[in-house]
Amino acid sequence: MSFREISIDNVKINPFTAINKSWMLITAGNEEKHNTMTASWGTLGELWGHYVSTIYVRHSRYTFEFTENSDYYSLCFFDEKYRSALNFCGSKSGRDYDKDKEAGLTAAFDGAPYYEEAKLVFICRKLYSHDINRDDFIDKSVDDACYADKDYHRMYVGEIVRVLEKDEG
Repeated sequence: MSFREISIDNVKINPFTAINKSWMLITAGNEEKHNTMTASWGTLGELWGHYVSTIYVRHSRYTFEFTENSDYYSLCFFDEKYRSALNFCGSKSGRDYDKDKEAGLTAAFDGAPYYEEAKLVFICRKLYSHDINRDDFIDKSVDDACYADKDYHRMYVGEIVRVLEKDEG
């Protein structure tokens, strides 16, 4: 099966359940070398006159260096039958494993690496990044609950430049 490009106006997912419950893969790098990680935090919306995604990557994650050194990243959404692949990609480091091989995923490239097994792909161009830090929390209980080890995320805002949907036909 292949993908077809669709207008973002035709995307038919609930971003709350797609990210929080179904999860997504954040992937960055190039055709020769890339890494992916499972995420259940993020947003989709409109900002600064662009349709955007906002992702959060901890500095300690191997994917961080790829996201940091790339102009683009992808967000891939999958059917439930890929839950074990997403579990693997969220619990093992690309420093130690070939995640694509171990998870049974096939990388493709269109400005950013993405996966042929995905049902929906957002290709995003980085617009902004900022480190989360304790001093910026208005409600310190969020910091206490989510950052006990003080391993803060870097937030990236990316313009959604292409949307690819699995062509089932």
